[in-house]
Amino acid sequence: MPEIRPYRPSDRDAVADICVRTADNGGDSRSLYPDLDLMPTLFALPYAELEPDYAFVLTDADHPVGYILATPDTPTFARRLRTEWLPRVADRYPPLTGPPTTPTEQMISLLHNPERLVIPEVAAYPAHLHIDLLPTHQGAGHGRALMTTLLKALAAANVPAIHLTMLTSNTPARAFYDRLGFHHIPVPNTDLVTYLGRTTRTAGDR
Repeated sequence: MPEIRPYRPSDRDAVADICVRTADNGGDSRSLYPDLDLMPTLFALPYAELEPDYAFVLTDADHPVGYILATPDTPTFARRLRTEWLPRVADRYPPLTGPPTTPTEQMISLLHNPERLVIPEVAAYPAHLHIDLLPTHQGAGHGRALMTTLLKALAAANVPAIHLTMLTSNTPARAFYDRLGFHHIPVPNTDLVTYLGRTTRTAGDR
């Protein structure tokens, strides 16, 4: 049976691969972003390496098949991306010299703008997360179990609430988050993406 455990440094390649295979609106992104390190560099590895206390993997035969990654403090994390993470990856992904014109350049532009994560409308939800599972392990309750594991860790650290960002067009993901108790957070001028949030308290908390 699949099990959930804390992230280990030896999981790095598997987590990166899961990110690549789910980064195109929940589907495989390899045809859209041919550099297979790009999406993990943005959306997975900085969380696993800078915030390991809030990184958990779903394993099958001890091989990662899904993950949930988070930071408890988004403004602090954005500063750490600027000062700790970007210096490690900027040689491979230098800043653009003009507006982005390709999907890859759009992601590189995001990489060099970690301050984009700090949104005033979600200040009451200081944590944020990324969760991805391979298609073979979706729809079996593993996503809910990963979310519960993370929420308990955040609640134990007195983090009151968490938010996430998703593509508005990803209706299956929205249904999943609705079932987990997330609600819409209005943020202006964000038609392409939706912000969702919820408390870190779970059903078993008093």
